[in-house]
Amino acid sequence: MNLKIAVISILFALFTNGHITAQGMPVYDNTNFISLAKSLLESAKQTSELLKTVEFLKEQKDNIIKVNDVLKQLKAVREMGRNNQRLFDIIQNDLREILNSPYIKPNEINRVSDSFNAIIENSLEDLEFIDQILSSDFLKMSDAERASILKEKELKSKEMVLEIEQKTKRYREIISFREMQDRINNREINY
Repeated sequence: MNLKIAVISILFALFTNGHITAQGMPVYDNTNFISLAKSLLESAKQTSELLKTVEFLKEQKDNIIKVNDVLKQLKAVREMGRNNQRLFDIIQNDLREILNSPYIKPNEINRVSDSFNAIIENSLEDLEFIDQILSSDFLKMSDAERASILKEKELKSKEMVLEIEQKTKRYREIISFREMQDRINNREINY
């Protein structure tokens, strides 16, 4: 066995031409590890900043939704104000003209006045309700719920304007018909 080892070592020495070098202990380069740790820390900072940005953007989205709901509320309230102003203008001008017409009978005056008053009272009640909704935390409503109610009341105010306009038109037609009837009945016959 010693002979085999000696032969192998001689052959090994002959074929290597004397360029044998020992590797020794492995050496680790700590600079790569340090740069990896630095890049991980930088990535963590960037991720943290990104999460903060995402949270900020979510808050801004919520704020935009709130502002949008408030704008919808303002538009609905403005439209309701216009509708109520139209109601009051129609009643102030047209109702006076209808009631002062000689073709409206005395027993019809109360009925005409009552029908217009009912619409105005309903309109005023809606305005008071709107004032309550906008001025307090009415039953802890969200802005979206509040906007929904305001939109509903806006549509109701439009319906009231249409109803007043229809009643005014109907009474004008009655007056026109009675005026025509009066002319026909009281015309002079020239045969």
